[in-house]
Amino acid sequence: MRQPLAHRLRPQSLSELVGQEHVLGEGKPLRQALDAGVLPSMIIWGPPGSGKTSFIRIITSHPRYDPIYMTAVSAGTREISKVLQETRDLRFTSKKLVLVIDELQHLNRSQQEVLLPYVEDGSVIFIGISTDNPSFALNRALLSRTTLVVFEPLKEQALKTIIQRSLRDRERGLGSEGIAIDSDALDFIMVQSNGDARKALNAVELLSDVALKKADRTITVSDASKLSAINLLPYDRKEDEHYHTISAFIKSMRGSDPDAAIYYLARMIESGEDPRFVLRRMIIFASEDIGNADPVALSVAVSAFHAFEAVGMPEGFIPMAHAVAFLASSPKSNASYKAYLKAKADLQEHGYLDIPKHIVNPVTELGEKLGYGDGYKYPHDYEGGYVDQQYLPDRLKGTRYYVPKDIGYEKIIKEYLERMKNGAGDRDMPAPRAKEGK
Repeated sequence: MRQPLAHRLRPQSLSELVGQEHVLGEGKPLRQALDAGVLPSMIIWGPPGSGKTSFIRIITSHPRYDPIYMTAVSAGTREISKVLQETRDLRFTSKKLVLVIDELQHLNRSQQEVLLPYVEDGSVIFIGISTDNPSFALNRALLSRTTLVVFEPLKEQALKTIIQRSLRDRERGLGSEGIAIDSDALDFIMVQSNGDARKALNAVELLSDVALKKADRTITVSDASKLSAINLLPYDRKEDEHYHTISAFIKSMRGSDPDAAIYYLARMIESGEDPRFVLRRMIIFASEDIGNADPVALSVAVSAFHAFEAVGMPEGFIPMAHAVAFLASSPKSNASYKAYLKAKADLQEHGYLDIPKHIVNPVTELGEKLGYGDGYKYPHDYEGGYVDQQYLPDRLKGTRYYVPKDIGYEKIIKEYLERMKNGAGDRDMPAPRAKEGK
């Protein structure tokens, strides 16, 4: 009973394991294999507190297995090689070596090269545990020889079951203490735990000490809200959550959903993300995804960056939210972004083609002799400031890179360019105005 509650309540069998029905439910391929006594090499990827370690301890507990636990951080190549050599000692026994490596995301290339032959010939069962996407850390050869099992954050019903079990269990839990919990407090802990069973049980254990000092021995939502230890959002700027959230943020703005964009902005800021990183992404977004559909968007994004530098936190979120709402609500066009990529592709395919001589300045006497500038038509000498003239190299003549869309201010640009090419008399381009034509 001196051990932490989360440790005491570790499930002892697959039937006790709560959650992960999508991979461990009855009839699922992995569950069928395990029930049949087959243990494949696998990588368990999932967030903290989702049951990864408990699951592995359960499936390796059979007498036929000899499990050895290591971490990629503390175990060097030599240590892993030494363990793998033990497979020779097990050749004439009924046992099979199971090498479990935690923090798999830190497994370096040398460690992987040592491990690969043993996994490949089946002389060792390899199980890796990772909170990061393993495809970022492991080579393809090792990934292809293992089964990837993705654990998800525990759903609220699963957390509810675990919390209630901790209060009922008289042997391993708090059942003998007679502690109760209000439904509001239970809901609060479930939400704040963010799918992490360990975090939920740690909260219950701390709150039980408070409840024991009260006559009714009840955990209330007031008690729970005061426990700041469980109010931390699961966000790591160096891990998957960072990439997932910024991706959701950008896609929400691109999809013109200001509500979702503001939500993900708050999620990043409140979790400790660097606001300047978010602001830089907003500046890129303004040009890449809005462009000339609303030329003001870039100014808004840049201004938000400068405004944040001027005021800092905690008020810095105000100009950020202002800009995010504007960017998400603006008309979208990636025409200028795509134009550059097309031009870059032609540059890579054709190299540096000769620039037409008539648009090259004859800055030297030699240039004049070579015909630089000959036949150049100065647009301002023509009606509307436009004249039909070749500017691209001969091989690319007539190529269109920039194709404006029929949306926002870019619709006006498109109409102007079409009038110029069609020789229209009225070639006056309207002054840019934000949101015009949206």
